[in-house]
Amino acid sequence: MKRILVTGGAGFIGSHLCARLLNEGNEVICLDNYFTGNKQNIVDLMHHPYFELVRHDVTEPFMAEVDEIYNLACPASPVHYQYNPIKTMKTSVMGAINTLGLAKRVRAKILQASTSEVYGDPYVHPQPESYWGNVNTIGPRSCYDEGKRCAETLFMDYFNQHNIDIKIVRIFNTYGPNMNPNDGRVVSNFIVQALKGEEITIFGSGNQTRSFQYVDNLVDGMVRMMGTQRGFTGPVNIGNPNEFTMLELAQTILDITGSSSKLSFKALPKDDPQQRRPDIAIAKKCLDGWEPNIQLREGLTKTIQYFEEVLMQEPQIVQA
Repeated sequence: MKRILVTGGAGFIGSHLCARLLNEGNEVICLDNYFTGNKQNIVDLMHHPYFELVRHDVTEPFMAEVDEIYNLACPASPVHYQYNPIKTMKTSVMGAINTLGLAKRVRAKILQASTSEVYGDPYVHPQPESYWGNVNTIGPRSCYDEGKRCAETLFMDYFNQHNIDIKIVRIFNTYGPNMNPNDGRVVSNFIVQALKGEEITIFGSGNQTRSFQYVDNLVDGMVRMMGTQRGFTGPVNIGNPNEFTMLELAQTILDITGSSSKLSFKALPKDDPQQRRPDIAIAKKCLDGWEPNIQLREGLTKTIQYFEEVLMQEPQIVQA
């Protein structure tokens, strides 16, 4: 049994990771300040004898004896990370410093959940890990993009200077149960709008592309990355290489839900990437042949079922 710390463990991805680690027979400490995390995501884990929930902000040091650390703490959707950009940057940078300091003290293996946003609006397509990216350092998205880039730098510096056993994964667009209905991400936006019969909001022409991976595939890739030999640091892209336009995504969701929602087009936000698709050759080679096995329609069907249950629980407004 390993004792594992998951920062951001009550969040969308963190909650799935905590469940996976517990199912594998580990002891899990879930750390979250609930800025974007939600206790409802981990309520089913609360009764588990080897699960511990701690309310804590990673911008402050945390002490524990652990064998592994997954550093996921940081708001990841534009709505949330732009709400308080200074806090977002502090979470990425100070969170990395504090978790790396803990890993150094207790000699723990540590994984950084980085992001495909480090590639910015890429000139190289698909994006390999060797691509340095095209990021605006002073734009509205830079608090998140640059915060994650700085965290990667810190991880490599701790590896080079202190020989800490680090791992870095770059996460591409991920969706699935436990997403916040109001987080502003495209999958949750489209699904909620379709289920409510509202207009589906598409920014720009809708021809910009993304690659969507189901959360179970991501968690599997992260666990495999943590299990690699010492000295293999990454970064490693974890994402689904199948690419879809926003129009294709919207149409697929309309087909599955049977919704009659219409499309509504609005101006594209500043610095929104035109295309995003991972090169996963390194992941397939170094993570025991990892590649996504849940494709878009299957994953969306499961996610839509989750959102149907969530929306049914929302209080109804009774007209006088």
